[in-house]
Amino acid sequence: MFSILDTLKMGAGIAAGLMLYHLYAVSIGYPSAARQARAGYILVAEKTAAEAQAAEMERQRNAAAKAGEEHRKRLAAAEAAEQAAKDTLEIDIQSYELQLSEKNRACAVTAADRQWLLRH
Repeated sequence: MFSILDTLKMGAGIAAGLMLYHLYAVSIGYPSAARQARAGYILVAEKTAAEAQAAEMERQRNAAAKAGEEHRKRLAAAEAAEQAAKDTLEIDIQSYELQLSEKNRACAVTAADRQWLLRH
């Protein structure tokens, strides 16, 4: 049926076909290698995006904690200033009452007047 020459021709044709396929695959890149590279790139991109999102959330959490701490400090300072103002007012009222009592005069300040002074 086939002679040795025909078998060699078919072998040479198959080898040439494989060679052409190999050259084609090398010139455009192996499709399976391209798929694997894209799959790896997608995983790396997703991982990078997740890490960036986690870093941003941590930054926001730290900023919120810092803002809360600053608010607590300001509130404590405001409360201390308010207490100091109340103490000063009390001292002023007592010194005024003492001055009036030294002059044998009565202070006509009622409890309602005192509350009004404390609020304003």
